[in-house]
Amino acid sequence: MNRVVTSLFVLPIMLFSVNLVAKEGYHHFPEIFVGATHLDGETHFTYALEYEYKFTEEFGAGLIYEKVDDAHHGDGVTIQLAALYYHPINFIRLGVGFGKEKIGGDHPHTEDLVRISASYDYHFENFSLAPTIAIDFVNSETPVVFGVGVIVPF
Repeated sequence: MNRVVTSLFVLPIMLFSVNLVAKEGYHHFPEIFVGATHLDGETHFTYALEYEYKFTEEFGAGLIYEKVDDAHHGDGVTIQLAALYYHPINFIRLGVGFGKEKIGGDHPHTEDLVRISASYDYHFENFSLAPTIAIDFVNSETPVVFGVGVIVPF
């Protein structure tokens, strides 16, 4: 829980120290995501680096690298996936991703993962905040990931 509290203090400092001005027409959308993953009555701190390249105003593709350090009884989970995005209107992003979930610990293994996601971007002068919810499909489990991303386009 300390990491969540620390992130809530560090995140605003990072946001307001950025000197880029967000304008229409940018193609690169790097993102820092902070949130939680909920599965089987347990919720764990989640953080990620994400990147989207927008081909057009409506379509983009990207990569996600996500960590859940305390998941699977402390073994930790690393998720890597590629995603396709659709922006039906300027503020909404719908995504579908395919990738791998790597479980650490004494018996590490990797599983296939499919993710669907939705976010709503709040645009500010220098950045966007994107509350996001995602549902992962891994074997018969469906963890829910929720949180907020900070996007600084260029």
